[in-house]
Amino acid sequence: MEIKSALRILAALAQETRLSVFRLLVREGGKGLFAGEIAEALSVPAPTLSFHLKELSQAGLVEAQREGRSIRYALRGDRMREFLGFLSEDCCQGHPELCLPLSEVQCMPGKKGDR
Repeated sequence: MEIKSALRILAALAQETRLSVFRLLVREGGKGLFAGEIAEALSVPAPTLSFHLKELSQAGLVEAQREGRSIRYALRGDRMREFLGFLSEDCCQGHPELCLPLSEVQCMPGKKGDR
């Protein structure tokens, strides 16, 4: 991933409504939600939501699929994995626990929380 692409993603997520939309779509998985469902879940007016969905789409984080008269938005997991890989590609230097989610670190042998 190029730095400009990573910056576009960071800029898209650095806004409260867009971050909330992103997190909601993460919870929904690959099936996504219709724009009206997102607006209702987050109590965001349709025009405002449309603007934020456009920003997330331009960053490559969500994709839109027309279904009849409605549009379903879903997370682009591949793009998010690429972004996370970009952020963490040089961080480990022999210490993989630095780049793992906390839940996985706690289960590593010799780590606190190991069973």
